[in-house]
Amino acid sequence: MLTCFKAYDIRGRLGEELNEDIARRIGRAFAHVLGARKVCVGRDCRASSSALMAACVEGLLAAGADVLDLGLCGTEEMYHAVTHFGADGGIEVTASHNPMDYNGMKMVRAGSAPLDPAMMRAVHDMANSADFLAGGQGRVAPAAGARAGYVATVTGFADPVALRPLHLLVNCGNGAAGPTFDALAEALQAKGAPFRYTRLHHDPDGSFPNGIPNPLLPENQPVTAQAVVAAGADIGIAFDGDFDRCFFFDEAGEFVPGEYVVALLASAFLGKEAGATIIHDPRVVRATQDAVARGGGRAVMARTGHAFLKAAMRETGAVYGGEMSAHHYFRDFMACDSGMIPWLLVAELMGRTGQPLSALVGRMRAGFPSSGEINFRVQDAGAAVARVEAALGAKAQARDTTDGLSLDFGAWRLNLRSSNTEPLLRLNVEAQDDAALVARGVEEVRALILG
Repeated sequence: MLTCFKAYDIRGRLGEELNEDIARRIGRAFAHVLGARKVCVGRDCRASSSALMAACVEGLLAAGADVLDLGLCGTEEMYHAVTHFGADGGIEVTASHNPMDYNGMKMVRAGSAPLDPAMMRAVHDMANSADFLAGGQGRVAPAAGARAGYVATVTGFADPVALRPLHLLVNCGNGAAGPTFDALAEALQAKGAPFRYTRLHHDPDGSFPNGIPNPLLPENQPVTAQAVVAAGADIGIAFDGDFDRCFFFDEAGEFVPGEYVVALLASAFLGKEAGATIIHDPRVVRATQDAVARGGGRAVMARTGHAFLKAAMRETGAVYGGEMSAHHYFRDFMACDSGMIPWLLVAELMGRTGQPLSALVGRMRAGFPSSGEINFRVQDAGAAVARVEAALGAKAQARDTTDGLSLDFGAWRLNLRSSNTEPLLRLNVEAQDDAALVARGVEEVRALILG
């Protein structure tokens, strides 16, 4: 049984759960299940990614699919290439922010749409059995013009006239982001964008000499924060390994929590498209719902996870969807997530308002304080959630089970959900204008979770 298949993608420990033989089988199964005749394939900079990509390509070719080779690129470049070239699917070999001894794959079908659960099961079952259908022999060709097409799409999200001079501190974490960021910076300069850049840990290096690029971890944030202050930058931007997520720091080096970034991007889009629909996840909602209401838009809640957000984007025609975990989805980017579009939109919003990032976020920090995501390892997550609901459910003004358990008490709100990717119970608490109430809510729920 292949254990590298997860809810949304493929991830596993090298040698134990994922190796070249498994990658080859996955490639072949992918092509057969999707009936794919043309597949875009790219990779991140991990030491194992080249060999795994080569094996995956071998499997695709053996199934009769032609392969467009994207080489080193970000996951979102693969998403873009699938639609740009009219391919039947795409695969990015990446472990994103996972430990060094891991790797994985992210996969989409035609139109850059995620594989549905039935497709994932079918790919798993065929790869696991190695009972393959007869195939032909496909060919490999470089994906000529892929990055240029991607750059043109991404830079089109911002109006050059609205941009003002900004100094950006960019930490690529020695992941895949550096070359793509440089291509975007060059194109923006040609359009007249008055940006200046300080680059940190910019060159891709699969040994990750400065640690695995995961800026969401608090212990990884001081490097970027200190560099922002030292450089006198207006904003700090840090990417994870395959740069489908970016994270923000204000001019004082303060990390900007993800829920406020969602609210900022919602505001940016509603300033351009009145009445637009905005998708958000259920974990922390009040800052986003307030921003959408102020902008005259429609806020729609969807279950956490890229497959659910993307489905909601496509079903509603939403212009933008965001998760507090720093996944941001864009209607005009195949309803896919991108780590490059957000920083460009935030820079544009700073230009339009003439305000520093700290001011844009400050009102939300004060008005909608939140706990940040708190993780608990418990033996029985269901029993822990039941204890919380039994103790607090009757006091709630509203109850929602879109994703886990959400209870709204008016003055404060909680969301408690099991992780889709790890054996964890995740708690988020938020309040209105009262940070102390957040702290009290956390302690009350913590006691119930721990029993």
